[in-house]
Amino acid sequence: MELFPSLIDSGEGRGYNDNSMISFKIGDRIIYPNQGLGIIEAINQEAFNGESFLIYHLRILANNALILVPSSSAEEIGIRKLIPERSIKEIFDYIKNGDVEVSMNWKGRYKEHVNLMKTGTILDMVAVLKSLYYLSRLKPLSFREKKMMEKARELVVAEIAMASSVSTDQIDRKLTHSLSSCFKNTKPGLDV
Repeated sequence: MELFPSLIDSGEGRGYNDNSMISFKIGDRIIYPNQGLGIIEAINQEAFNGESFLIYHLRILANNALILVPSSSAEEIGIRKLIPERSIKEIFDYIKNGDVEVSMNWKGRYKEHVNLMKTGTILDMVAVLKSLYYLSRLKPLSFREKKMMEKARELVVAEIAMASSVSTDQIDRKLTHSLSSCFKNTKPGLDV
């Protein structure tokens, strides 16, 4: 059985649409990898070195930063639309199941998690969050891993809250409950 079929069918969770290049319109809510939620404020045709480019003006909501991105680079960067609301249940179902992959080598694990966070897909951020949460139940996380877990959690909560029109506090509580119930029988002390 395919995990997240509604995300994969729509292309939303991966940051692309299989049928064509992604395109946005003014007012679209988007996800910018490792930055979080944003809104397309403007789309302008701009010239540089004699060439004309279509430029997205993105406002990142977390820090109010304005980022200019050529439309031709948006897919490569991983900018994507929010997940569809119908996919939220699948995400929480995945979080609740006990499956988690954890590398025993902390350097390799950290590098893998960094690469997953860079993709910006909800699937990868949830995998990082779940893996690090599981590790935190076994032993104290390093400073870097703790920060990464916090960032993954922040990004997942923000996207699900925006996609579902539910408060971030409610989503955060539901996420905490789902993770806690998934790993309630985990015993500290595993050497990973």
